Amino acid sequence: MEPFKISIPEQQLHDLSIRLKQVRWSSSFSIEPWALGTDYSFLKKLVDYWGTEYNWREQEAWLNRFPQFMEHVDGFDIHFVHVRGEGTSTQPLLLTHGWPGSFVEMLELIPYLTTPSLYGGHAEEAFDVIIPSLPGFAFSSKPTRPGVGSKYVATLWAKLMGRLGYERYLVQGGDIGAGVSTWLAFMYPERVRGLHLNYIPGSYKPPLTPNTPSVSEEEQAYFDIVAEWLEREGAYSALHRTKPETLAFALSDSPTGLASWMVEKFQGWSDCDGDMERSFSLDHILTNISIYWFTNSIASSIRIYTEGTKMPLHFTEGQRVTVPTGVSLFPKELPTPPRSWVERVYNITYWEKANKGGHFAAMENPKLFAEHLNHFFHSLSI
Repeated sequence: MEPFKISIPEQQLHDLSIRLKQVRWSSSFSIEPWALGTDYSFLKKLVDYWGTEYNWREQEAWLNRFPQFMEHVDGFDIHFVHVRGEGTSTQPLLLTHGWPGSFVEMLELIPYLTTPSLYGGHAEEAFDVIIPSLPGFAFSSKPTRPGVGSKYVATLWAKLMGRLGYERYLVQGGDIGAGVSTWLAFMYPERVRGLHLNYIPGSYKPPLTPNTPSVSEEEQAYFDIVAEWLEREGAYSALHRTKPETLAFALSDSPTGLASWMVEKFQGWSDCDGDMERSFSLDHILTNISIYWFTNSIASSIRIYTEGTKMPLHFTEGQRVTVPTGVSLFPKELPTPPRSWVERVYNITYWEKANKGGHFAAMENPKLFAEHLNHFFHSLSI
């Protein structure tokens, strides 16, 4: 296990600068901003800022203030942040991100979890926080073979936590991280003390047999909402699952294209009322995008969607996630099933609605997100 510092070569910064100066803009227009995808005016503003005012070296220095490490696990170099909490009774908490996020979306959450005494809490409520980068994301190794989906990543995380000396721990996930965290809790219930989700994995499917309850009206209404959402918003996911390489060649060659593909999700999935800067600063968004660019990881990151179709989160009759599970519901999250549907498999002990926030809740409002984690995890008996 080696300490890790981010240090992007100057040559890469120069190359990015040239590409941002040579954008060939499309002849697009929209009567309503964002109605047909990424808004031209916003993207032009973002790219101009990226090429002129944004300072990667300042952001790199900020990132490097968080202790980072690299560990070799089953042929992968896994990059992770590891911040120990104050006090003497900390609980280990493993946080897993998704796409188009990265470990960056969790960083502002860390102080609330590791030093609660600075925010009106108590030292004995502190967590040791571990935030790995998924294989193929950021500074972790890129998979070179099929099969590296959420279930396999869960086995990597279990080994990583063991090497860090944590025999039992708490896990949290959203987006792809929700699938990884669910697999961890399902396969290693003796190690996982509690599971918290702010998103129910899209591939989640409980058993439906003559011995299980029939689909309720509320559950059917949810299926109808999902079908409508997929028709309107799901093209990106279908492409990730079926033809990821076709997209990846374009996005790996153009920082503007990469920014367009990613920023549309931050705008559409956040609680911003149409103005993304109400939820995220341009610096925060561009730091996340820049990491994808500098590590050339868009192809390997979206490949995990393809792998997910091969090993979806389906359960058979009698299978359950027995680990106590908490779910936080944010108003602008992607379609979320009713509690009755989730309880068919998950052992729900906490189901709480937030008054604001979206898909990137830890990044949008880290203080509120930390409060939800504290409420759930500290309700568990040791």
